[in-house]
Amino acid sequence: MNEPTPRSQVLRIPALTRVEGETALHLRIHDGTVTETRLAIYEAPRFFEAFLRGRAHTEPPDLTSRICGICPVAYQMSACRAVEDACGVTVDGQLSALRRLLYCGEWIESQTLHIHLLHAPDFLGHDDVIGLSRTHRDHVERGLRLKQIGNAVVELLGGRAIHPVNVRLGGFHRTPTRNELRPLAERLRTALDDAWDTVRWVAGFDFPDAGCDADFFALAEAGTYAIESGIPTVLPYDEPLAPLSFPLRDFSRHITETQVPYSTALHSRLDGRRHLTGSLARWAISGHLLSATALEAAREAGLGEPPGLPGATGAGNGTVCRNPYRSILVRAVEVLYAVEEALRIIDAYEPPPRPYVEVPARAGTGHGATEAPRGLLYHRYTLGDGGRITDARIVPPPAQNQGAIEEDLRRNVQAGLDRGEASEAELTHLCERAVRNHDPCISCSAHFLELDIEHIRGSDPSTRR
Repeated sequence: MNEPTPRSQVLRIPALTRVEGETALHLRIHDGTVTETRLAIYEAPRFFEAFLRGRAHTEPPDLTSRICGICPVAYQMSACRAVEDACGVTVDGQLSALRRLLYCGEWIESQTLHIHLLHAPDFLGHDDVIGLSRTHRDHVERGLRLKQIGNAVVELLGGRAIHPVNVRLGGFHRTPTRNELRPLAERLRTALDDAWDTVRWVAGFDFPDAGCDADFFALAEAGTYAIESGIPTVLPYDEPLAPLSFPLRDFSRHITETQVPYSTALHSRLDGRRHLTGSLARWAISGHLLSATALEAAREAGLGEPPGLPGATGAGNGTVCRNPYRSILVRAVEVLYAVEEALRIIDAYEPPPRPYVEVPARAGTGHGATEAPRGLLYHRYTLGDGGRITDARIVPPPAQNQGAIEEDLRRNVQAGLDRGEASEAELTHLCERAVRNHDPCISCSAHFLELDIEHIRGSDPSTRR
């Protein structure tokens, strides 16, 4: 009796849709088993770290904000903190509060963009937000309203909504008056209702069962949900209630980056292990520090009690959420929190005597990290005599998350194959959903996805028909 001929497939997805950037996907399936996954980012490298060398210490906030049009505030704030650290300067008081307010604006607009325009269509059976708007117009309009208020916060404090120009070392070129913030507060109070409705809407989605076995990695700060500052903290996958922290200056000792041949982005490992940064990690590490309103929303959405709260029972039951499909729930709760936090800062605001503190240059190395909507963003700068930058390192969230995303893809496709879902359309849909769960901010993409399947016969998976 003849033995069955092994059969393999090579799936190539040349462009993923509804992610911010240009990336392709390559999977190899042999005898019903996924043997290889590659998330290939093919955008041309932009060499920001290289052209920062030789620049003045005052330039990174403006230059690095151009890395991303979706998260420019994150790059500005991480850059400011790193250079200020190198120069021995601390920004506190109302200037620090204004930075947090600016960051809240970016969280509102960025997380809202992902929830309503990029991710929700997956749960409601649409290919894009255009189709979604035909059946859920009121929800799309609500998302646009929330995004507009986030943009308004960034524009008022940053000078414009995209690539803000009012941020500088030590603070701002100009700080707002209380009267200028009053109309913003009125809009934010209205936005609270929209944020609550978003949480309730998203809570009604159907979430497939899934898990993530990567270590969670996020900033943690005593007494508050970490956004614009904090200490790097790891929640190991195999010890879900034993967080470990290390000084920010030791970041490069724990996070290592390597170049892979199929991607222009570096891949990161945390102490040799896969790790995931972003909303799920923040919820697991600092969720107990959210506001009472945000925690109420999380309970109503089915997330349960986060670790650290009295009565939390450990992993599972919504305490340590490891289902990437449910990350949209955490993002919705974070939008509600950011709106409420912005209101709190505005209500307590008193204009500082000066819009910035001086940051005189000095030789040294500084480190800065903040929580971009998609995860922990790290900057390191070494300054020489006169304040010229001699070395720069920037580690963005997407590069850190690639290993976890690739493993997530493997698990999702394998589960689909085990259920008998093996058509081009079914596998393409599985792959796109798995990637969009993590909202990889590569840049903006409007491509339609095409899937190329190449069948392979014979015992050698590399022998193509």
